[in-house]
Amino acid sequence: MRPTLQTVADTVGVSRSTVSNAYSRPDQLSPELRARILAAATALGYAGPDPAARSLRKRRAGAIGVLFTATLSYAFTDPYAVQFLRGLAGSAEQARTGLLLLPLSIDDEAAAVGAVNDAVVDGFCVYCMPDWHPALDAVQARGLPVASGQRREGDGPLNAFVGIDEAAATRSAGEHLVALGHRRVAIVGDDLSVARVTGPARLASPADIGYYTSRERLRGYQEALAAAGVGWSSISTVNVAGNGRADGAEAAGYLLDRAPRPTAIAALSDILALGVLDALRERGLRPGHDVSVVGFDDIPEAAADGLTTVHQPAAERGRRSGQLLLDPPTDPADRTVVLPTKLVVRASTGPAPS
Repeated sequence: MRPTLQTVADTVGVSRSTVSNAYSRPDQLSPELRARILAAATALGYAGPDPAARSLRKRRAGAIGVLFTATLSYAFTDPYAVQFLRGLAGSAEQARTGLLLLPLSIDDEAAAVGAVNDAVVDGFCVYCMPDWHPALDAVQARGLPVASGQRREGDGPLNAFVGIDEAAATRSAGEHLVALGHRRVAIVGDDLSVARVTGPARLASPADIGYYTSRERLRGYQEALAAAGVGWSSISTVNVAGNGRADGAEAAGYLLDRAPRPTAIAALSDILALGVLDALRERGLRPGHDVSVVGFDDIPEAAADGLTTVHQPAAERGRRSGQLLLDPPTDPADRTVVLPTKLVVRASTGPAPS
């Protein structure tokens, strides 16, 4: 039979609370008594109090759950995700709290909901989830603080928004391209299509997209181009299978190898835009001369490659998200934080070729 706290207490001849103190409050016992309790526990094969049960008694789990619909390796390889998580981890460290990364399946919704329900956490940080995913409803049902960079109907009173004006950010990038004379513009991004493959995204409008971030960024470009007389039907949109450099290159190849070739390609992330630059160079085309390219995020590699992009404070978003989760403000107005963005113009954009 599996040994319990009571088993150790009976063996040593002390109370359950004394055995518990040997693990959680050693200063309450003499060194000799604590050593005797731990020796008995080792002999019996008792590993210590159950962490989940202990967190329930203390009403604090000591962890933030981070939700995203991607592979676990994405959190350690995507440049923007790394910066965001570094900021979040900084706030967690100050509060002596950990991070529980929860990569949730798009295909197995029941498993994703179960993971949310079973997570022993003090709150949730929604990094990247589609609006329709039932795991978000499960998050709300938990009644814990939530911080997210995306807005969604049904968000509860404990929800905090820490993000940027996504549409305004890409609107400025679109206006930059329009001012340079570009009218034949293509957009490359992930989550533009239900199918996770690289190819044309058949969208009646940006409203068709189930991911808040992609939807809002596409809407900003739509508005900037519409002001210049370019209708939505004239904008080419290409979905990518993943948010990787090779995915961006593959999507760009689809656009560049067909006529008429776009004069500008806007990617919804820098990592995709860097792939677009790779595809241009493979074909002997010059960024900013033959085809202009715009990214989003301003990751460190963007400056090295001369990429025009939208700068957003990734680490600051993570840091502020952690602060609002671990010390939720009482005033609902203080639960909305909109951080600034800035268009950074570099060599990858230039006048549209005649």
